[in-house]
Amino acid sequence: MLTESQVDRSFRKLIKAEGLITQTFDKAEELLDDLRPESPLRHRLYSELDELREISPSE
Repeated sequence: MLTESQVDRSFRKLIKAEGLITQTFDKAEELLDDLRPESPLRHRLYSELDELREISPSE
């Protein structure tokens, strides 16, 4: 299980490296699943992920 710091860092690297595509979003969700359900970081990153999905170009 990853720490919150590791998940946050990995999430940011993933989005930056792979861009806003469906596969990236799926990988990001897998990372967030490593966090506790009640984690504030989990909720914040899921919100960011939802926003990124909204602004991403359709495939």
